[in-house]
Amino acid sequence: MDIFKFGGASVKDANGVKNLANIVRDYKKGKLLIVISAMGKITNKLEELTQAFLAQSENTHSIFDEIKHFHFNIIEELFEGKSNPVYDDVANTFVEIDWLIEDEADSNPDYIYDQIVSIGEVVSTKIVTAWLNETGLKALWADARNFIQTDNTYREGKVDWDKTNQIIQRDLIPLLEENIIVTQGFIGGTSENYTTTLGREGSDYSAAIFASCVNADALTIWKDVPGVLNADPKWFDETEKIPQLSYHDAIELTYYGATVIHPKTIKPLQNKGIPLFVRSFIQPEGIGTAITKENNPLPVPSFIFKIDQALISIFPKDYSFIIEENLSNIFELFHKHKIKINTMLNSAISFSVSVDDNADKIEKLIQDLASEFTVKYNKGLELVTIRYYNQQTIDRVTVNKELLLEVKSRHTCQMVMKNKSN
Repeated sequence: MDIFKFGGASVKDANGVKNLANIVRDYKKGKLLIVISAMGKITNKLEELTQAFLAQSENTHSIFDEIKHFHFNIIEELFEGKSNPVYDDVANTFVEIDWLIEDEADSNPDYIYDQIVSIGEVVSTKIVTAWLNETGLKALWADARNFIQTDNTYREGKVDWDKTNQIIQRDLIPLLEENIIVTQGFIGGTSENYTTTLGREGSDYSAAIFASCVNADALTIWKDVPGVLNADPKWFDETEKIPQLSYHDAIELTYYGATVIHPKTIKPLQNKGIPLFVRSFIQPEGIGTAITKENNPLPVPSFIFKIDQALISIFPKDYSFIIEENLSNIFELFHKHKIKINTMLNSAISFSVSVDDNADKIEKLIQDLASEFTVKYNKGLELVTIRYYNQQTIDRVTVNKELLLEVKSRHTCQMVMKNKSN
């Protein structure tokens, strides 16, 4: 049994949907479950719709109309005016948003977000399922909210693994006997049948959950790159594909910010020893990257860039030591404001961290920290992480840069820096 996961870029238009069907036809070996994201950049558009609704903006309905037109144009191009139940199916799905935005925005904003933004995955999977059946591939649509069970933490639903595994084993596996199952990434459901999302870009994680619970032979994530590269092409003119990665290195790279795989994806696969393949939907015949339990070091250094970073340095007001009690209080405040630390360095009298520069969150954090500590704050920085570094790789990324913080371990170097002023 295999799991295929297709992201938004692979189904951004009618040709993308047709290409997906060709890949399924050519590379399906046995039982298959397909996990699909919202089409193209629709999640961004649905987030825009959510914000407009919460602000009670007059643009709310026009944004929603744009979203509907986008999907119906793809349906028209696929089915060329033929009568197909998917027209009504998608229209009825959009009615759920119609009902929601007719009310006043007086509910929990995170709850509203999940109910609106989740529709992107629901609609994309209905369209893909209809097209697979149109081309002779026997496909069945399945609602991920009935299988992936979470708590009520909207926008960051925490998976109830025992309940999820039990339901998938009981209700989903029998459906795979005679059908290709098409389901959604990114979304889950609560015990009260409300929709939750698993965190931005969480569709890879959804695919890993399904793979773990059905004991899949493999999970393949189809991307617009030939595999896992040693650097993001937008930062480096020359990149190299990594043919094989260990689970350990994959977890390290995603933790430090590599965007090709969602950070939560690897652990469920590692627990079951399920290999993960990253392959190109543009060149599906390519070999791609295999992520397995084989623990070989990376053949080339890997570079991860994070821009728009803020460096926060925290000092005791009386110049005493940064002791365990101080660190406990500091971490508690970071947790309270939901700010993830990207790298950190502790000295006798200071504690420095690099974080994503979310000005609103950081301002509130600094206000809380300032009651106990002296706080210094720099922004407009970049964080570079090099896995399997050497001095040559460090020199490569520090040209015309001023280094503000450097943290090295045996295999990983992290540097917070800014452009040198002229």
